[in-house]
Amino acid sequence: MFKRWKIRLLLFLAVLGPGFITANVDNDAGGILTYSQAGAQYGYHLLWTMIPITLALIIVQEMCARMGVVTGKGLSDLIREEFGLRITFVMMILLVIVNFSNVITEFIGISGSLNLFHVSRFVSVPTCALLVWLLVVKGDYKGTEKIFLVASVVYIAYIFAGVLSGPNWHIAMRETVTLPPQNVWRNKTYLYMTVGVVGTTIAPWMQFYLQSSVVEKGIRVRDYAASRLDVIVGSFFTDIVAWFIIVACAATLYVHGFGAIQVPADAAEAMKPLAGRYAFLLFAFGLFNASLFAASILPLSTAYTVCEGLGLEAGVDKSFREAPFFYWLYTLLIAGGAIVVMLLPDTQLIHVAVFSQVLNGVLLPIVLIPMLLLVNRKDLMGEHRNSLWFNVIAWATCIGVIAMTIAMIILG
Repeated sequence: MFKRWKIRLLLFLAVLGPGFITANVDNDAGGILTYSQAGAQYGYHLLWTMIPITLALIIVQEMCARMGVVTGKGLSDLIREEFGLRITFVMMILLVIVNFSNVITEFIGISGSLNLFHVSRFVSVPTCALLVWLLVVKGDYKGTEKIFLVASVVYIAYIFAGVLSGPNWHIAMRETVTLPPQNVWRNKTYLYMTVGVVGTTIAPWMQFYLQSSVVEKGIRVRDYAASRLDVIVGSFFTDIVAWFIIVACAATLYVHGFGAIQVPADAAEAMKPLAGRYAFLLFAFGLFNASLFAASILPLSTAYTVCEGLGLEAGVDKSFREAPFFYWLYTLLIAGGAIVVMLLPDTQLIHVAVFSQVLNGVLLPIVLIPMLLLVNRKDLMGEHRNSLWFNVIAWATCIGVIAMTIAMIILG
């Protein structure tokens, strides 16, 4: 019995990476801002979203990982082959636009977190941009993945920050399992924030990156049980962290009437007198780690997606000469994001960060629908097609996000 569990544990550790990394990188600067804003503006009242979102995240991520293992191809590669180059090209353009806004948000987080320690953004942003560029361009897949796994674990800082903030645990737990009153759906601001929470938790870029990572890691069908566990553990961990971020800001900023956050770093700054220096340091350090982490992954995901869609060479195990378009696109996204943050006035940064997460939510169904059509193809997936319940949950996620987006537009 012990030997069997030891073998299972070793197998899980061998495939650990793509699911855990992809889920956790989504708690980036934009995610932290959205969760912080949710807690600061609505207290514990948006915690109910965490349970359905976690379930949807597990289902969506599992579908991607399964398609990668069974087909041996990335998502944009499959979309191009099955739906044609025109649809793929349009989808890639949309993803590049949305992902570039997300990259900008990561550098906003880097700037804001280090500004708490009096480091100018004209120093922090270009320095960190160079660091994340070197990490991928000069590294290999295994080495880069190990660094990303360590960065994922550092997110536990937010759990400690949430505990140190002294929340009302009874109210927090009650609001987590209680649906909101019907009248909130007529509130445009509440809808906007809810779409942002969905978009920042199940961002479209995640599906492309996860499937490409699974393919590049070479996970086989017989090893997929461990890879599925990687996805489930990553999804649970990232949403537990998100829950604690909302709780921390609800217990400090909302309770004391601070209201809206102007930049992600404001949450950490406001916590200092309310929850103590340790909560402040943990929140600030977590923000920097998350921003730097995501500033590496998001451009990487975009480069993977575009190259797969166009049938070009891609992968961190390849040299600059072997995959020039892949590395040049990665470089341009990082450089462009860093330059924009240094040029934008402080008053505009918050709007870019929040809007990028809402864009994620609006774009999500456009990615999920072709995914669902592909994963249910018998000639493509064979016996590994979606089950009935997987389809029900995934389609309900699509319909729910579309309905909220339409309602948000109508109320606007």
